[in-house]
Amino acid sequence: MLYVIIGVDAADSLEKRLAALPAHLKRLTELQDDGRLVVAGPCPLIDNPDPGPAGYSGSVIIAEFDSLADARAWAEADPYVAAGVYGTVAVKPFSKVLPA
Repeated sequence: MLYVIIGVDAADSLEKRLAALPAHLKRLTELQDDGRLVVAGPCPLIDNPDPGPAGYSGSVIIAEFDSLADARAWAEADPYVAAGVYGTVAVKPFSKVLPA
């Protein structure tokens, strides 16, 4: 089943985000290589794909996992969690309707 992972950045976490980015992307690439990643990306704090020093408000990941417990475990092991980038993380089942 698909699950959406929504990480909300902690205040002033841009430096931590940039430092943990390679490890974060490595895990996402592994999901992609396994054919389980639907979409992943950050949410800029300003209306610009490259927000510069304004940074990000969080990230969204939609991927396939065997269970909600597995999705939560994967999210909790994210380098952004360990680095203190995310202040909160929500994991919810997701039903894709479109595009078909």
